[in-house]
Amino acid sequence: MVLNYYNLREQPFGVTSDPRYLFLGASHREALASLSYGIESRRGFMSLIAKPGMGKTTILFQLLSQLAESARTVFLFQTLCTPESLLRDLLKDLGVVDDAGDVRHLQEQLNRLLVAEARQGRRVVVVIDEAQNLDDSALELVRMLSNFETTSHKLMEIILAGQPQLGERLTSPQLLQLRQRLSISARIQPLSVFETRLYMRHRLQVAGYESKAPLFTPKAEVLIAQYSEGIPRNINNICFNALSLGCVSKQKCIGEEVVRECLNDLDLGVDGANDADEQQRAGHDSAVFSMRKPAKVSHRRFAWNGRLAVCVALAVLLCFTGGRQSPRANGSRTLLGITATSHRGTSPASGMAADHASPKVPDVDSEGELRTKMESATSDNETSGTSLTVLSPPGDRDSSRDQTANGRAAPPSSAQK
Repeated sequence: MVLNYYNLREQPFGVTSDPRYLFLGASHREALASLSYGIESRRGFMSLIAKPGMGKTTILFQLLSQLAESARTVFLFQTLCTPESLLRDLLKDLGVVDDAGDVRHLQEQLNRLLVAEARQGRRVVVVIDEAQNLDDSALELVRMLSNFETTSHKLMEIILAGQPQLGERLTSPQLLQLRQRLSISARIQPLSVFETRLYMRHRLQVAGYESKAPLFTPKAEVLIAQYSEGIPRNINNICFNALSLGCVSKQKCIGEEVVRECLNDLDLGVDGANDADEQQRAGHDSAVFSMRKPAKVSHRRFAWNGRLAVCVALAVLLCFTGGRQSPRANGSRTLLGITATSHRGTSPASGMAADHASPKVPDVDSEGELRTKMESATSDNETSGTSLTVLSPPGDRDSSRDQTANGRAAPPSSAQK
C-alpha cells in the first residue's frame, strides 16, 4: 500500500546491506579508498572502526566485490569463539575442512594454501567483522596469522572491522605488538545534514521515486538529520515510519509534523529535547535577570551615595566660605537683625522689645537687592505699627568701642533717641 501510494518499486529504506543503495559520504569514500590502497600495496594488516549502523559492513561488501576477480576473499562475522574455532572457520571458507587437527596443524594447512595462491598470483583477503568481540587470545592468533609472508610481500591481507571499543582495545599495552602491525586505521564519521538529504534522495531514486517534487520537505529532512545523528541505520528507521504514517494520513509530501510524530513513536526524545530546551531558556532568562538585578541596585546605591557626597561637600564649602567672607560681604549679610516688636510690649527703660521674634538673616545676593528689601520691610512696619531695630555691622561696633575707649562718647542709638 505504501509503495503504490508513493509510486515506488520497492522499499527504499530497508534493513539489509544492499550494494545498490550504497551511498558514499566523504568519510565513507575516504575509508574505502584507504582500504583499497592498503590491499593493493600489500600492507598486510588494517582496521576499520565505526559506530553501529554507520554502514561499515556495506563498505566491506563493496570492497570485497571490487576484489572478487583478483583475490580470494573471506568474510568472518562469528567472533564469539575460541582461537581454534576462528581458524577452522577461516579454512572452511577457503575450502579446507579439517575437524580433527589442533591449532598447529591448522596453521600448517593455512600456510600451504597461502603459498599456493601466491604462486598463482592471487591474494587472500580476510575480513573479520565485529572484531571488538574477539578475546585477547583470538587477537593474538590474528597477529600470528599476519606473520605469513615472503621476502617481498605478505601472503594474506587482514582487515579488522568493529565498533569504537575495538579501537580502545587496540591501544591497550597488552596488544602493543598487534597495534604496531596496523599500517592503516580507517574510520567512518556520521553524515552531515547535507549528506543526509542526499542519502535520502538517493535511496528514493533507486527505489523508483521519479516525481520532481521532493518527498520530504526541507524542514523534515533537517529534523531527520538532527535526531538520527547522521547514522544511516537511524535514518532508514525514521524514514520508513514516516512513509507509513504519511500514507495513512494521506500526505503526498511528508512534512515536519509527521516526522515529529514518528520520532515520538520511536522514543527518540523529541518532547524531552523540547522540554530541555525550554528549561535551558528559562534558566538562561533567570540567570540574566539575576545578573541585571544587582546592577540596578548598585546603580541606585551609587546615586544615593553621590547625592550624599554632594551634600557633605556643600556643607563643608559653606562652613569654610562663611568664616572667610570679606568685611563688606559679611556686613551686608549681617547688617540687619530684624526684630518685630509691638508698641504695647516695648520697654521704655531698655528700649528693647519684651516680646520679639527670632532674628532672621535675609537671603540676598547683592547690596541693591538688600536695600530694596529693607525699604519694603520698613514701609510695611510703619503701616502695621511695628518697629525695626537696626543692628550695626560688626565693623561699626568695633569702631564705636574704639571711640569710647579714646574718651569720645558714642552717638546715641535709635532706640535711645
